[in-house]
Formats: sequence, C-alpha cells, structure tokens
Amino acid sequence: MFQVGRVCVKIAGRDAGKKCVIVKHLEGKFYLIDGETRRRKCNTLHLEPLDQVVDIREDATHEEVMNALGLPIKEKKQKIKSEKPSPKRKSIEKSLDKKSSESKYSEKKSTKKKKE
Repeated sequence: MFQVGRVCVKIAGRDAGKKCVIVKHLEGKFYLIDGETRRRKCNTLHLEPLDQVVDIREDATHEEVMNALGLPIKEKKQKIKSEKPSPKRKSIEKSLDKKSSESKYSEKKSTKKKKE
C-alpha cells in the first residue's frame, strides 16, 4: 500500500489536507514525505493513501517531487544581511550606573546639608 512514489493526503497536524508523496521508507510505519507539506518523517496513521502513484526515485529532491505532482515550486525569499550592533560590555554599563548613582547620592547629601 505504502511505497515510494505513492501520493497521499495528510490527515493530521499542521499540514492536514495537503498532498504529499512518499519519498523513502524509514523504519516500521514511518516514512519520509514531501510535496505541499514540509519534508519530514510521518507516521502512516497520519496519511491517507490515494490511487495515484508518481514515478520518482528514492530520496528524490523537493523539486523532483513537485514536478512529479505538477505543482509550482515556491521560491524562497532571500535573507537580507544587516549589520548587527556591536554588543556592549556589561562591566562598562555597571560602572557607568554606579557612577551616576553615586553622583545622585552625593547631590542628595549636599541638599540636606544646605537645608540645615
């Protein structure tokens, strides 16, 4: 029933209702699937086999699977590399915080002396 090239419909999970093709038998009742779904390991209990079988080799690429199904291949978006800000050292921040808190403390002391 389940062999490489068998077209199935995912019936559980995030990809439920989407078509997929069995790409490879892994172990027991687990298969590697690909197609409209994400390429991943899937239990046969989560698959509904269809009558259709496509001619693909074992471990076929995503492009080969999509061509066999007759579906368009989605193009991936190019990631734009941006410069990351240089990390600040915590020791410098702490020393700056201490200096500012010390100056605030000394200001409070001096205002108290003036009031007296």
